[in-house]
Amino acid sequence: MRLRTTIDIFDYWNALRGEQDAPLKSQIEPGAIRHLLSSLFILETEADRHIRFRLAGTKICDLFGRDLGGERFAALWAKGQHQDIERTAAGVMDHAIPTLFNATGYSTAGHHAAFEIIMMPLRSPEGGCSRLLGAITPAVAATWLEIVPLELLALDRSRLLNETFGRTMPIEPRRPVAVATEQHSTFGRTMLRAMSHFLNGATAR
Repeated sequence: MRLRTTIDIFDYWNALRGEQDAPLKSQIEPGAIRHLLSSLFILETEADRHIRFRLAGTKICDLFGRDLGGERFAALWAKGQHQDIERTAAGVMDHAIPTLFNATGYSTAGHHAAFEIIMMPLRSPEGGCSRLLGAITPAVAATWLEIVPLELLALDRSRLLNETFGRTMPIEPRRPVAVATEQHSTFGRTMLRAMSHFLNGATAR
């Protein structure tokens, strides 16, 4: 993590969870993170099994030039990645392990910019994690981001984050152009294998 917004929201989430894998969704206090709200989103799994935006901050909606409420999270990503991104988001909830993406956003006019995207699980009172708290943040300021909407995000690199065991799980970096044009991505399967390896290693300890 390199960006202030990403670090601040992760630190807030990490402090809330204490000894738990994830904090309760009811523990999130908007007033405590008021300066971050416009860059934050919440995802949840709907009845159709797709993961959709429950909430999206104004800066995120402005980036894509539309209200993202109710839209599938996977729809923001490059062709060939939709299913893998959705599997990864589901894996974050199923295994309660936060994940960091480094991605490139491409505009409808051919501009591009680097982004950090973090997804962190939230527990429900009934048990298990049913929602994700996340942030999307551009790596550098670019005037065109306020004028020209993003068309898609393409994954460059991702890794699992787990402070309990004091390490991160790296995932193989990938070139944005290859991701944007690839028809049969293996990213989701790689993430699931990494999660399985991480959990098995943690159990062995």
